[in-house]
Amino acid sequence: MNPTRSPVKKDIRIALTGFMGVGKSSVSRHLAHILGCNKVDLDAVIESSEGRRIAEIIDAVGEEQFREIETRNLRRLLEESDARILSLGGGTWTLERNRQLLHAGGFTSVWLESTFEHCWLNIAFSRKDRPLARNKQKAIKLFEERQKSYCLADWHFIIKPDFTSFDVARHIADEIFS
Repeated sequence: MNPTRSPVKKDIRIALTGFMGVGKSSVSRHLAHILGCNKVDLDAVIESSEGRRIAEIIDAVGEEQFREIETRNLRRLLEESDARILSLGGGTWTLERNRQLLHAGGFTSVWLESTFEHCWLNIAFSRKDRPLARNKQKAIKLFEERQKSYCLADWHFIIKPDFTSFDVARHIADEIFS
């Protein structure tokens, strides 16, 4: 252990945020494995609770109503789960009420920061339907708007082009949990 580095609590809880396609779900899976702890993916919680995919919900009720559903599920998750790693949806962190819930729940927020092109490449090759990124120009605009919220995260982790999601998880584990 480096004596110049103050020890970090082993019970720290983190919430991963960032634009869709940045790798939040993959990084959370690897990070939970590295740390030997539980992780929760908010989108998976919502899909299970609502009985349909995120894209289907947004298409059916619109983004504004989806955000209400998302906040309701986030609140419930924070009350019921002891998971140390939480992967947020791409828009979760953009709402002040969600940021307040996460901080009140003892989560340290980590922004997985990347270029739009990195995210777009992952979006384009994903099988996942992303209703807010079906058009590249709209996705770029959304990406730029969300940067204003993402930068409010406690930690910023810049994704380098040659990093795999495992590399990112390993670096986060080394920086935050050791």
